[in-house]
Amino acid sequence: MTSLPFFQVDAFADRPLTGNPAAVMPLERWLDDALMQSIAAENNLSETAFTVRSEREDADYDLRWFTPAAEVELCGHATLASGHVLIHGEPVRFATKSGVLIVSRRGDILELDMRAANLTQVEEPQLCEALGLPNSPVWLADGYNDAAIVEVADEEAVLGVKPDFRALGKIHRMPVVTARGQTHDVASRVFVPYLGIDEDPVTGSAHAALAPYWAERLGRSEFTALQASARTGVLHCRVEGDRAIIGGRCQTVIVGQFQL
Repeated sequence: MTSLPFFQVDAFADRPLTGNPAAVMPLERWLDDALMQSIAAENNLSETAFTVRSEREDADYDLRWFTPAAEVELCGHATLASGHVLIHGEPVRFATKSGVLIVSRRGDILELDMRAANLTQVEEPQLCEALGLPNSPVWLADGYNDAAIVEVADEEAVLGVKPDFRALGKIHRMPVVTARGQTHDVASRVFVPYLGIDEDPVTGSAHAALAPYWAERLGRSEFTALQASARTGVLHCRVEGDRAIIGGRCQTVIVGQFQL
């Protein structure tokens, strides 16, 4: 029997049992892809992150992310959770399918440095219909799990969205429904049925798109954001040039060994 280290971390969580849970599994070497996918399905969390020490000069670890259904190109909250597990003072550099991502400390907050998304305005009436919203402009992010920003009137409208998940699951998009917030500058909810996640609790990659979107509309480069899922999560967003800095707190809730 093989034992693998296992950490469950609530990311973007000011206290345990909020934010977005991710499994973090530091490995000595990569497992077979099918086995990592099966482990992610067994964990049944929105993401399981696997890390291996990197042989690259510009990275400390190689990092891959799996939902219960598929490997993904980018996951912010599981990267922050991996940084939480592996950071020891200096920033941690992760080599990923989306480039090198860096997690560092800023006071009691961990920050993830990502490329700010480039946004393109399009019309996607089927997406809006699946969200139960009238047709309105949609802002697509390049990469970032096909994030698609839809702005609604206010936070109450964000909370009131009732998607048709079956219809939404047939559309290769990660819709991000957002508005100006009440207790925080911005509120949002994020849905990813095409990757097996109806509603994601807190989504770092979505905020790499929301950061430039709202920085322009708020007229300032730094703001706080509430992801208004049932678990809720608070993100500290900052735009620096072409970078989106997404910060939050992490809470380790389980430490153990995965047995194979």
